[in-house]
Amino acid sequence: MKNKLLLLISFVGIYSFGQFRPNYDKQWNREFTDQKKYSFGFFIGTNVMSYKVVPREYTNNSIPDDGSTPEGQVYLAQENSPGISVGLIGRMRVNDYIDLKTEPGIHISERTLYFRNVSLENTTDLQRDVKATYVEIPILINFHGDRWFNTRPYIQGGFGYAMNLQSNQDKVDDNLAGIFRTTKNNFNWQAEIGVDIYFKKFKMTPAIKGVFFFNNEIVRDDDEVNNPQYTGTLYELKSRGVFFSLKFE
Repeated sequence: MKNKLLLLISFVGIYSFGQFRPNYDKQWNREFTDQKKYSFGFFIGTNVMSYKVVPREYTNNSIPDDGSTPEGQVYLAQENSPGISVGLIGRMRVNDYIDLKTEPGIHISERTLYFRNVSLENTTDLQRDVKATYVEIPILINFHGDRWFNTRPYIQGGFGYAMNLQSNQDKVDDNLAGIFRTTKNNFNWQAEIGVDIYFKKFKMTPAIKGVFFFNNEIVRDDDEVNNPQYTGTLYELKSRGVFFSLKFE
């Protein structure tokens, strides 16, 4: 499914490249679509999310530990798999260059964490699979330039609330039972660039954005004193991600 989505995005991107060619006899498509007070649409895309890791100093068998290996690597390593994003678009026109927008969506991601502590000896202990399904509601402001034939560049930024439906925050079991818990309620800021491309029947927007969480997502293990090898080695984890999407209005 992910490979098919990436192939579709690549095909549409190549097909739409022709809209950028400077042909002065070209017909202007959907000239008045941006003059509407309100408009709606949807988006599909892919994402790659990771954690920003800050290690934590702690005591291991009465020996001070700064949360990193002798080589300076933090104990936590990670592998990040591409995910899927889908959602809706709502736009309110402010003036010729500014819009207010919201893009509520669902973002599915998967990360694999490896705790490289010397006291962990098998793969079951070392590895934690962290799946996340974020339901996000952002509030955004969009600044766009003048239209150039059937294209119009823009930058966009704002803040979002993201509920992780797979956080495990309320579970009693922790890492000693093989469960890595993260927070359910999260907040982020985001920045995006893209180009509106006007076709005869619709407007399509390829866009890329970065998303950065404000809050620490760790739900700490119940007994970090006697079992510090998991959350005890971490001061904070904050999600960050790169999103590529195609928007249709």
